[in-house]
Amino acid sequence: MRAPMKAGAERTVTPEGVDVSPRNAGVVGVPDIDPSDDHLPLLNALPMAASIYSWKNDKLWVCGFNDAFLALLRSAADDDCKNLYAHHANGEAGAFVANFLHDPATAPTDLDYEVGETPQKRYCKLKLAPLLPDGEGHARCLLSAVDVTAEVKAEQNLRAEMLRDSLTGLPNRLRFTETIEALDETPARGIDHAVLAIDILRFSRINESMGSLAGDELLITFARRLMSALRSGDMLARTGGNEFGILVSLRRGVQDAMAAAARIHDLLSTPFKLSELEIKVDCAIGIALKSGDVEAEELFRNAQFAVKQAKASGKPEVYAPSEAREARRRFSIETELRRAIDNEELELAYQPLVDLRSGAVTGFEALARWTHEDRGRIGPTEFIPVAEESGLILDLGRWALDRAIATIAAWDRQNEGGLPFYVAVNLSAIQIARDDVVTCVGETLRHHGVSGDRLTLELTESAIVQDPGRAMRVFEGLKGLGASLSMDDFGTGYSSLAYLQKLPIDVLKIDKSFVRQMLDDSDSVSIVRAILSLAEALGMATTAEGIEGAPLATTLAALGCRTGQGYHFARPLAPDDALQFFREANPTITKN
Repeated sequence: MRAPMKAGAERTVTPEGVDVSPRNAGVVGVPDIDPSDDHLPLLNALPMAASIYSWKNDKLWVCGFNDAFLALLRSAADDDCKNLYAHHANGEAGAFVANFLHDPATAPTDLDYEVGETPQKRYCKLKLAPLLPDGEGHARCLLSAVDVTAEVKAEQNLRAEMLRDSLTGLPNRLRFTETIEALDETPARGIDHAVLAIDILRFSRINESMGSLAGDELLITFARRLMSALRSGDMLARTGGNEFGILVSLRRGVQDAMAAAARIHDLLSTPFKLSELEIKVDCAIGIALKSGDVEAEELFRNAQFAVKQAKASGKPEVYAPSEAREARRRFSIETELRRAIDNEELELAYQPLVDLRSGAVTGFEALARWTHEDRGRIGPTEFIPVAEESGLILDLGRWALDRAIATIAAWDRQNEGGLPFYVAVNLSAIQIARDDVVTCVGETLRHHGVSGDRLTLELTESAIVQDPGRAMRVFEGLKGLGASLSMDDFGTGYSSLAYLQKLPIDVLKIDKSFVRQMLDDSDSVSIVRAILSLAEALGMATTAEGIEGAPLATTLAALGCRTGQGYHFARPLAPDDALQFFREANPTITKN
């Protein structure tokens, strides 16, 4: 073992290592430093590790160092302290010093530096300062080193905590995405990867019924089961409240990902035991295959999108870009629809409701229409579901109600004594659940001076199923205003005779899917006849949708249907055209 160098002895750093032979010349031309003093008291007086270097004969020379510098190097070396200076001078730090001695004006003066190997590794901040040349004119500098090992390790520990889920001990979402990003830096030849997003279904019910501690216990147990489904090289992370992510390697493409999903479902077949209860847990699994141009966050979002598809289908789903594009389109429509409502860019069209026996127009159904300046016409079958999903249906519904009642009032002002017809406005189940519909309708009628019997509100059966008690209170309030209630799309939902018997419904609208097939399908005729018989028994009127020809109109009239609407009579019309259509169909009504 070589003995450590004494402070003050001059050393030369060569490509082969460190020359530890002392030179008799000592340190020359450094003021206030006594070369004969092995302890170099002036360097030792500095509060940090420090050493002096010079450059001569195309070599870097160690001219002196203090005890703190020696201790720093020794703490990062092995037990024999071999290559003590090679750890420092022959590596990055030596180049750092040499560059400065060659060109102190432009060379960097600061360096974050690591010395030694784990676990002895030390972290330092190095800083250089110029000194006067020695007696021979060789450049010299002072290197100071501040040991920041404690701070760096504390930061590393903090980051490790930041990347770990405190409940399950698994990597969290940040660590998960960082691992995916690292795949691009060190790709494994011939091996692809996929991300599985796993969502525990109905997890909130466990928290609500058993408490959050039971929910935490389930998450921990669920994580342990998922661990047993992993293969070597797979990674499991907790990426959200009740959501987990798995990064799997693929040698057989999507087949491997589907096999992983199957293993997970098999593991969940055994109930989980929480306290004294056994709970069957199911999950939705979305799969996204990694491709070279997809970033980690986007890849995980793709898997989450597939989870939504899996919840609807009840089986693992692989991300499909076309479906994602459609989702982005819906999101774009939501943003633009909000702006369109605020700027009143939507319009109402009015489709006539015709008495099937006399041909007279008895009313109009108000239908929202949207013509986008860039996209063109966007149909209600596209933007109404977006409005319901986003909550915009509340604003849209209020706008439609106000515009329809305002139109009736404008038509009445053009005719003495008003006009003998009503307008039907659609009412969403979300409006009934979230909005104060009765107050809104009442204020709108009073504001425009229109009586409640001129208004029919159309609703679907879902408005009743969600909360029958609230639906009953809302319907009774609307009836108190004089408005009529119509059950739209009857026969296509979860029809309940009990609801029809209890709720104050005035009209049943027969869905167009039955009406259009009547002439070709005897079953559709039977369904329509049954609905008409039911309405008569309950004292309700009937309206048939989707009448597109005279034979249908004649058949429905013969069966006893009172009112119809469809392209056979007229398409939805602009307000002025609708009023003109009414006058032509009702010649006894004259303009004031």
